[in-house]
Amino acid sequence: MDMNQLHFPILTTITFLPLVGAFLVTLISEKNEGLIKYVTFGFLVLDFIISLPLFFYFDPTTYHMQFVERVPWIKSLGFQYYVGVDGISLFLVLLTTFLTPIAQLSTWKAIDKKVKLFNIVILLMQTGMLGVFISLDVFLFYVFWELQLIPMYLMIGIWGGPNRVFATMKFFLYTFAGSVFMLVAIMALYFLHHKYTGTYTMDMVQLMQQPLPHHLQLWLFLAFFIAFAIKVPMWPFHTWLPWAHVEAPTAGSVILAGVLLKMGTYGFLRFNLPMFPDMTHAFAVLVIVLSIIGIFYGAFVAMVQPDIKKLVAYSSVSHLGYSMLGMFALTQTGVEGSILQMVNHGISTGALFLVVGIVYERRHTRLISEYGGLAYLVPAFAAFFMIFTLSSIAVPGTNGFVGEFMILLGAFMSKPVYGIIVAFGGLFSAVYMLTMYKRVFFNKVTNPKNLGLTDMNLREWLYLIPLLVFVFWIGIYPQTFLSKMRVSVEHLLKQVNRTTVEANVNTTQISLTKTVVVKKG
Repeated sequence: MDMNQLHFPILTTITFLPLVGAFLVTLISEKNEGLIKYVTFGFLVLDFIISLPLFFYFDPTTYHMQFVERVPWIKSLGFQYYVGVDGISLFLVLLTTFLTPIAQLSTWKAIDKKVKLFNIVILLMQTGMLGVFISLDVFLFYVFWELQLIPMYLMIGIWGGPNRVFATMKFFLYTFAGSVFMLVAIMALYFLHHKYTGTYTMDMVQLMQQPLPHHLQLWLFLAFFIAFAIKVPMWPFHTWLPWAHVEAPTAGSVILAGVLLKMGTYGFLRFNLPMFPDMTHAFAVLVIVLSIIGIFYGAFVAMVQPDIKKLVAYSSVSHLGYSMLGMFALTQTGVEGSILQMVNHGISTGALFLVVGIVYERRHTRLISEYGGLAYLVPAFAAFFMIFTLSSIAVPGTNGFVGEFMILLGAFMSKPVYGIIVAFGGLFSAVYMLTMYKRVFFNKVTNPKNLGLTDMNLREWLYLIPLLVFVFWIGIYPQTFLSKMRVSVEHLLKQVNRTTVEANVNTTQISLTKTVVVKKG
């Protein structure tokens, strides 16, 4: 069955087009910073435009991978260049192509050193992130997973804040340690598949269908869990994230919150749930408890932050706890809400980092105490900030409400006590976000340094309006998005709930055959 509806290598094109852009940027003189920025932005926008047919030609009636491209890579080892998307990965691919040009545009004036290298780094990061979401060969997945680590390392380490070295090392060591666990688990999957079937393969779809003994599922589940929990990050693996967010430039924070963290949640959906169903059920309660702790911990710590960006960083820990909760509720509504919330988080939290970056460019401080009364000085900026704040706290009519409500409903279906407890998380989210907003935008203007603030310019309007559109589009009519993921989620849950064997199927069948022969004899 041909599952490439376009008969065109669209996934390869959008993944490697930024790499072509990076090569062209290397040919431009460092002194020509304007041309460098325009070429980079042009390639990123073109990448987004080319990715749009994925949405319009996607078939929502099948769970099979679509827009598939498969080419032998290392035949002797069974490795392939095998890519495709389904209803789970579709929106993460589109979120990546949508957010990256916005992030690059936001740095137009903010990045004034090593501009050429910065734009090359963004283009390389785009290739790495897209590769993770489209890979259906596990080895290819791991290559892209590691590839995107280097550009973010450079982005924080070169263009970050005063504590960038510490933040960079913490980010790299945490995520690389998780990658080691993942690599060991991938090798184990590779050899186990050969043991049970006689063939070597890294085909992710085949590996999802291979039943594994209970004890092997345990160790493999834990190895992948550590890798993905660090990336999300779940409590208590989260400590690298606030440092990375605070020290990263605005574009780095937007990409980190909007896309990179979703690689962790996506990993759970691609590996842990379908490949290790027994352990998914066994560890569901533990993951839900950790998610609930993360929701409240992130909210409580955000309440006492004096720095706006650090407050948004801890809110990110809290909001991603909702995604993990919905996922491990293991209900149709919960998992759909989890995937939608990944997209919502990318839009809302990415937008919050952008507006924080706007005010930081003007005042060069993120301390809440330095502000007050900005609503009277920069009303358009205040309006945008308010809308994204309401989206973050899940006010009805915004995208955040739909995602969180579906997660709460899915959790309640799984076990009512989960839904009841987590419902209070939204209350604390409102407390820290609205308190911060009140202190920054209302009261009297007491700091004379704020009197010279100018409102948003045309460039800032251009990159915030698209985010605003999606806040209300998803909030008012989420069916546009939910309809395309429904069948894929149904299939995922069938995989999670399938009957698994204690030992290899073939071995069991042989044993049964021998028993029957003996009895007949």
